[in-house]
Amino acid sequence: MARIYTKTGDRGYTGLFGGDRVLKSNPRIEAYGTIDELNSWLGLINSFRDKSIPAELFRDVQNNLFTIGSLLASTSKKQENVPSLETSSINSLESAIDKMEENLPALTSFILPGGNVMAGYCHLARTVCRRAERRIVALEGVEGLEMIIQYINRLSDFLFVLARKVVHDAGDTEIQWKPKV
Repeated sequence: MARIYTKTGDRGYTGLFGGDRVLKSNPRIEAYGTIDELNSWLGLINSFRDKSIPAELFRDVQNNLFTIGSLLASTSKKQENVPSLETSSINSLESAIDKMEENLPALTSFILPGGNVMAGYCHLARTVCRRAERRIVALEGVEGLEMIIQYINRLSDFLFVLARKVVHDAGDTEIQWKPKV
């Protein structure tokens, strides 16, 4: 039986697809580690999600995040063995955003994260998504980088609108930002 622990990372290094060994603080590791964190938040949200959001959509998003993580972890030597992100994945998020927005009130001011627990989870996922985006835009030499950035940007929009939908559907109130001037 294979063990989960290999001890190959005990000195602070890990392997990329392609064989290169890099420090665990490497920007690529930080980027795909943040994608992994985001995927975990989405798994939590999915377990509590309202049935009006199809489970298949969340499954697709989580699968796409695994694809993105594998692309970020791949060197040019191994990228041919990694799945690619499709434009249809971005289109799917845009369609879901449009559908959710149909029943939401117009956004007239900034809103504070929260409104209810589920919306709070969505906002946490959105901020992790934005951090992933910041980590990803700093990378070079990643196959499909432009599409990855577009997908992650759209995913953060999706999570923002999902948070609004969750608050609206529960009959709760969005908390508007009221700056003191």
